[in-house]
Amino acid sequence: MQQQPIVVTVFRWAGAWGPFKVTIPCGECSLTKDVIHDTIEKELAGIPVELELREWLTEWWRPLFKGGWHAPIVIVNNKVISQGAALNRGVLTQAVIEAYAGREPISGTHLFGKKTCPHCVRAKGYLEKAKIDYTYHDVVESPRGLYEMLARVKPIVGAKTPITVPQIWVDGDHIGGADQLSEIIHNTVEPNMDRGQCSISPQR
Repeated sequence: MQQQPIVVTVFRWAGAWGPFKVTIPCGECSLTKDVIHDTIEKELAGIPVELELREWLTEWWRPLFKGGWHAPIVIVNNKVISQGAALNRGVLTQAVIEAYAGREPISGTHLFGKKTCPHCVRAKGYLEKAKIDYTYHDVVESPRGLYEMLARVKPIVGAKTPITVPQIWVDGDHIGGADQLSEIIHNTVEPNMDRGQCSISPQR
């Protein structure tokens, strides 16, 4: 089943309104388009994103209902994330990942952490000793990893709860940090081929 794309809409300073016509988009509009294309190719690789380019002068009232009045206006899934200046790629990355994480559940085993965190190193050791395949996301080196972790953890623990690392998912279920992983593993985990998952997978 094909995933529905996250829609990114850009209203550029171009188009026509009465006698006024603009045929060449502003410099910041062109920069914004280039930033979006490059971010989709790099930070957002693998996430389905659809880019819509629209002319603000022709359709100025459409973004106005969403709070956008100064081109270039960037909207992600009907929410204005930037206007009046060239787009910051981090703002785009965060908005797209939040929209994507909100509708696509995580699958598999994932560890979000950082190199300088001893608890992250400990958690990685637990998984490797138990021979459990996992995907590691460095939240310092990878903006995508950071934004995905926050987007997935905040709804679980609450918006005001400070987020620490590691944050761990086992077979798509959030289990918490290294101590919680240790309690589940007990350092004696064996693969469970009947379930097609590891034997520490939380019961659904």
